[in-house]
Amino acid sequence: MRASLAIPPSVLFGFLLVLARVAGALVFVPIPGLQRGPEMARVVMAVAVTLALFPRWPAAVDAPDAGRLAGWLVFEAAFGVMVGLAVSFLTEALLMAAQVVGLPAGYAYASMVDPQTQADSGVLLVFAQLLAGLLFFAAGLDREVLRIFARSLETFPPGAAALPASAGEALIRLGAGIFTAGLRLALPAVALLMLVDIALALVGRVHAQLQLLTISFPVKMLAAVAVLAWTMALFPRVYAGYAGRAFGTLRELVR
Repeated sequence: MRASLAIPPSVLFGFLLVLARVAGALVFVPIPGLQRGPEMARVVMAVAVTLALFPRWPAAVDAPDAGRLAGWLVFEAAFGVMVGLAVSFLTEALLMAAQVVGLPAGYAYASMVDPQTQADSGVLLVFAQLLAGLLFFAAGLDREVLRIFARSLETFPPGAAALPASAGEALIRLGAGIFTAGLRLALPAVALLMLVDIALALVGRVHAQLQLLTISFPVKMLAAVAVLAWTMALFPRVYAGYAGRAFGTLRELVR
């Protein structure tokens, strides 16, 4: 007896639409090493997440023509990009804090290879990138992303919905939160570095012959490291607060 595997067209179209939604998000979701990893690994991960969402796939999708299918795929990719951008803002907040601290502290004068982008970056930027990936998994945000997709497939089934009208405004507000969270993390170190600059300026006025340039670099670097080590316990709290705001906004959009 010959066994034949027949896949209904509705299941095939449902798979393609859900895959487009998931793949659009994985472009921006801050999974360590994903963006620079092998293309086959990224494809396998997108397919695996799509199959994991199989119970939430649309029950029936009518076979569309080529133009209609292309429009559906564009919408699904846009929806996934919206989710991926909202999640990537969490990493950008830490990167902004590292950039704000690294420049006055002197760490911007030395660079190393960023494992994510393979480009020269300051040491604090690389550290912030790795810390963001660690906090992403430690806070269980990977599971929250799957919950958002599962919920969106119920409220906005593929091929039968449009993006909410408030999605653009909500995404812009989340993007503005990058500056709020980043400055909250960076201000203690920036304030101390400003005091160090003022102190060195006063010493330079009193003793004009001192070579303060050779002293200022190690002093400011050590001061920045000391403040970052002291405030490191606050990073998960600020990150979790911003993550709660981001995922709360996404849950409101897919409700």
